[in-house]
Amino acid sequence: MLAGRRILLIIGGGIAAYKSLELIRRLKENGTEVLPVMTEAAEEFVTPLSVSALAGHRVYRDLFDLVDEAEMGHIQLSRTSDLVVVAPATANLVARMANGTATDLASTILLATDKKVLIAPAMNVRMWNHPSTSRNLKTLLDDGVLTVGPNEGDMACGEYGPGRMAEPDQITSAIDAALMSGPLNGKHVVVTSGPTHEPIDPVRYLGNRSSGNQGTAMANALSAAGARVTFVTGPATSPLPGGCHVVQVQTAVEMREAVEDALPADAAVMVAAVADWRVRRVSGAKISKTVDPGESARPDGDKKGLELELVENPDILAMVSSSPDRRPRIVVGFAAETHDVIERAKAKRKRKGCDWIVANDVNASTGIMGGPENQVMLVTESGVEEWPRMSKAEVARRLAERLTEALTG
Repeated sequence: MLAGRRILLIIGGGIAAYKSLELIRRLKENGTEVLPVMTEAAEEFVTPLSVSALAGHRVYRDLFDLVDEAEMGHIQLSRTSDLVVVAPATANLVARMANGTATDLASTILLATDKKVLIAPAMNVRMWNHPSTSRNLKTLLDDGVLTVGPNEGDMACGEYGPGRMAEPDQITSAIDAALMSGPLNGKHVVVTSGPTHEPIDPVRYLGNRSSGNQGTAMANALSAAGARVTFVTGPATSPLPGGCHVVQVQTAVEMREAVEDALPADAAVMVAAVADWRVRRVSGAKISKTVDPGESARPDGDKKGLELELVENPDILAMVSSSPDRRPRIVVGFAAETHDVIERAKAKRKRKGCDWIVANDVNASTGIMGGPENQVMLVTESGVEEWPRMSKAEVARRLAERLTEALTG
């Protein structure tokens, strides 16, 4: 989808701007024409000469360039491209987009465009987690702006957490997905993925053995079909999908809140392996096997053993299925079982109130948990379909096709 397309790339002023050079190179390799726009702050991190040389186009920088403005340059720029990409999208740019301000060429283009807009946020973790940024991002998502990333990792400032700009290959995939006109265009799907980690103390947790591979494949398949995907993921090892709005969480409570914030949606595909239980009282310090001099005793006072009081985690699938006013049209649950797979999946579908259950056998001998393949049974009101063993990407593609039929039929 990239060959022959024209991308208007707005480069914001953040340290991640250096990744925009690699992004331009990859787009050009795919036969894409790149029209670069740089904010004044972006020039503090990469030079217009480098950007221009890679793009093979002049860099647009000044709103009041008389030559361009005599022909309404910013209007033409905003209308003649297939997609507008903002990478990096700094907290300042996100705020200006959300509030509709037009103080320079970049923000004026974004206000004037009638094309899809894809942003790759990049900022300090505290800025990303700030309530103002959350409000601004929600406004943009409601306006139909697409997002890719941010990723979690080390920051240039020395801190760690979400806020790193997505890698160039992720952004390239997101651009490809955004340019596709699939059957799910205009549909919003929430996908949950990965495990949840329920803390015991600062270094230990309860969790499930989930790589997140099936969830990522599901998000990619739905995005390729044209859906707007909100991807809520626990701490999975699988790479994040491209072309999706990614929300990273740790615990079941955080996942429930993120899913509630993402609704309403046309469909929800709940792939995540959410821990059923969490510790009632999480220790603020590492619990040692022995009590050293000067250390406080264990919370339970027992030096020979450790007892943890567990409480049940929220049932996210049941919550979504029973939502009185924001229930998606189709709610899909996943059931990982080790015995009586079909019977348990049927019972789970009725108990949770969802439309479909995708069930699989995760005995260690199958190699499915954490592996590249899956063998599932699709349980619906009509009956049970047993699918052959196939790649998780193919399972996701087939399920996306079934969702497309249900949502557009």
